[in-house]
Amino acid sequence: MNARLRPYRPDDGSALAEVCIRTGDAGRDASSLYSIPTLLPDLFMQPYVFRHPDFAFVVDVDGVARGYVVCAPDTAAFEQWFARDWWPRRRPDLVRSECTDHDRMMLAYADARGRVTSPYASVYPAHLHIDLLPEVRGQGWGRRLMDALISRLGEKRVPGLHLVTGAGNGNAAGFYGHLGLQPLPADPGARAFGVRVPPRDAPEPERR
Repeated sequence: MNARLRPYRPDDGSALAEVCIRTGDAGRDASSLYSIPTLLPDLFMQPYVFRHPDFAFVVDVDGVARGYVVCAPDTAAFEQWFARDWWPRRRPDLVRSECTDHDRMMLAYADARGRVTSPYASVYPAHLHIDLLPEVRGQGWGRRLMDALISRLGEKRVPGLHLVTGAGNGNAAGFYGHLGLQPLPADPGARAFGVRVPPRDAPEPERR
């Protein structure tokens, strides 16, 4: 297996959509949960690489992306753009009478985006989504993706990064803690983590 980390390319779209779907159930395959195959990528991957391709990195295995990290460096601005420009152009194509409960839950989530300010964005303005297929887990690629992203944020003088995951996603919680992200207060059913990002020309703090 010839694997490497590299920046996102526009021709990665279909491979990243597959990764997003196959990891969309707390790291497990979510294909059977949704009747709308584009729904998860249209919420958690596509808008990020469309608006901020320079903050996206992939794990390339034999020329195909098998994992990625995507990021919005300014959460408040991104969520407003998502609600105003991105989602209204896509939602009509997603409406189906045979929607599953998971479809409806995600549609409701998407419809609500941009209405409430993130409680973390003032201190940790960036947020991310990171996904790896099982065949590239446990090999250090998650850390390398995070290191690449944090380095890019430091270059762009973005002072902090946060993420939110489900409370039941214990593997993700352990992963972020191992990387030195600190737990943040979160709503019931969720876990949140944040990390301060030093400017790229400043010495990086030691991370566990």
